[in-house]
Amino acid sequence: MWYQNAVIYQIYPLGLCGAPLQNDGVPEHRILRVLDWVDHIRELGATCVLFNPLFESDAHGYDTRDYRKVDVRLGTNEDLRRVCKALHDAGLKVMFDGVFNHVGRGFWAFRDVQEKRWDSPYKNWFNIHFDGNTNYNDGFWYESWEGCNELVKLNLHNPAVREHLFDAISSWVRDYDIDGLRLDVAYCLDLDFLGALRQYTSSLKEDFVLVGETLHGDYNRWMNDHACHSVTNYECYKGLYSSFNTGNMHEISYSLNRQFGSEPWCLYTGRQLLSFADNHDVTRVASILADKKELEPLYGLLFGMPGTPAIYYGSEWGITGEKKDGDPALRPAIEKPEHNELTDWITALAGARAASPALCHGSYRNILVQPKQLIFERRSGEDRVLVAINADSQPYHADFNAEAGCAVDLITGKPHDFGGGSDLPAYSCAFWKTE
Repeated sequence: MWYQNAVIYQIYPLGLCGAPLQNDGVPEHRILRVLDWVDHIRELGATCVLFNPLFESDAHGYDTRDYRKVDVRLGTNEDLRRVCKALHDAGLKVMFDGVFNHVGRGFWAFRDVQEKRWDSPYKNWFNIHFDGNTNYNDGFWYESWEGCNELVKLNLHNPAVREHLFDAISSWVRDYDIDGLRLDVAYCLDLDFLGALRQYTSSLKEDFVLVGETLHGDYNRWMNDHACHSVTNYECYKGLYSSFNTGNMHEISYSLNRQFGSEPWCLYTGRQLLSFADNHDVTRVASILADKKELEPLYGLLFGMPGTPAIYYGSEWGITGEKKDGDPALRPAIEKPEHNELTDWITALAGARAASPALCHGSYRNILVQPKQLIFERRSGEDRVLVAINADSQPYHADFNAEAGCAVDLITGKPHDFGGGSDLPAYSCAFWKTE
């Protein structure tokens, strides 16, 4: 499946394109701004663009009004077709954000219920009780997402609701040729719905990928042959920045071995989770790291560990943004991409990963774990790569059994001799392909 070898580039379009925070109803062709990013994304080494919500909504995109109409703040359906075609022509896959757990209060079927109440043919599209009320004083109570009443929960057990959502997905494949979906709050979705969704999307397009947003718990609940192909790896997201900030590589090495090691109790061996350093919901990694010089080895670890790595727009040149400052700080408007040494480094990491089956989907085994150093093995058939991380401000001499005499660093192309141990420069990462 293409997803195993992918590098995801995530865009929150309402933010990047500078749309108003509330839907003002004024049509603007803002989504065409993405056309100026296509070459940058491809040259970075990304192979797939993941768009967060694109369709008509009340405000932030996760409060959908219409699954078939591009948000007027972004432009028209034809604008989006043009953007998706440009991405596909550049050899990039395209994924959309599937927001199927809930809709906005402006969703057409909910508006019908507001008007006609119990006489509405759509009242069973939601979980409504006409003997209650909400803070909006609709004269009825309805189930919402985590108590946020601006997000009205859909009744996914209703066949008509499923048909409506599946028809929308079919139109996205037909009109935009999408290659997969990120499933918003997949941890809230009914498992029977997930199974039906997996079966339906598999019939639409070969290798169509479902990536679920999950936070905690056993990811196998939502990631299996009858649900998502992959889920977001929030456990290792936390482990990434925390291991660097606390000088404790034991944390991330424990999580990686727990998830992907060879022992019978390891949870996700053979599965491909979505790995990330930040996204549209969390503080930018350049704001979290106490020592910004650790950005390069952190991204080295992201691209070296098991999983499909994702880069959130702007983080490839190290922009900052803190969650405490609200969504606009995490989802900024950026007219054109920038480029610096971090961008070059991530490009080199993506190229190294693409050249190695072991880095794309190989096994995981810890070799050396120290407070600020980590060396682990990735292996797929005859392809074997040792990933070496030094998060210290000082060089480190590592003595370990490399089980090989020499290697080549896939990042730099330089040969490496394991005789007498290995010297790791300060703030460094190496991908040693053994011979």
